[in-house]
Amino acid sequence: MCPTAATAERLRPRESAFDHDEAMRLASTEYQRVVELFEELTPADWTAATECPGWDVRAMAGHMLGMTQMAASLREMASQQRAGNKRAAAQGCLPLDGLTAIQVDRNAGLSTDELVAAMRERGPAAAKARARTPGFIRHRTLPGEQRVGEVDEPWTLGFLLDTILTRDPFLHRYDIARATGRPMRLEADHEGRIVADVVDEWADRHGQPYVLELTGPAGGSWREGDAEPIRMDAMEFCRTLSGRAPGQGLLAVAVPF
Repeated sequence: MCPTAATAERLRPRESAFDHDEAMRLASTEYQRVVELFEELTPADWTAATECPGWDVRAMAGHMLGMTQMAASLREMASQQRAGNKRAAAQGCLPLDGLTAIQVDRNAGLSTDELVAAMRERGPAAAKARARTPGFIRHRTLPGEQRVGEVDEPWTLGFLLDTILTRDPFLHRYDIARATGRPMRLEADHEGRIVADVVDEWADRHGQPYVLELTGPAGGSWREGDAEPIRMDAMEFCRTLSGRAPGQGLLAVAVPF
């Protein structure tokens, strides 16, 4: 049976909407933001529980460093993926869950000072590695599919490199801010651009009329047709689409981070 146009659209691998140069500017800034946050944390902050099950701030930071290490080195990426897939098969979980568990485990032996130093060193290396990946490689489809909400979908490598690997630490900084009570650095030309991209993808995924007003320094206003207005904090919007908070109606549409 021939696929319909709608089916073909769903099967098309998800690509990054960012211009590569802007994506890399955001990546470099985001890694620096993470280092700045880690440097501010007190001993009590490192042990604070986060919303991610089983993770305190220290474990979350180990994952964040692990993702940065993976992005900085093809050898490390292959090693983590092999170990993560093995963990997922043994535990019957999603490959991503196996990967993040491996990252936490591999960095668990670092002191917090060593973890901060490693993030300071690996962040620029990860940004450079992501920046030099050529377009014909970024357009390739990743092996396997990725779970978004209740749907498995294909992604390009560029969507991972130019979008997801920046969204992930961005939202984890908010996780840490919520866990520790520390304010999150929010500026329109960095966090605001990430939020705007999330909004555009969310709108593309649901395809319905909407009126959205997001408050705070990273917020803004968006509209497509006429609908009941949605008004909320920009970071809470991202938190909701990530599945960390319940969402109703269009806010139940998942966006990956």
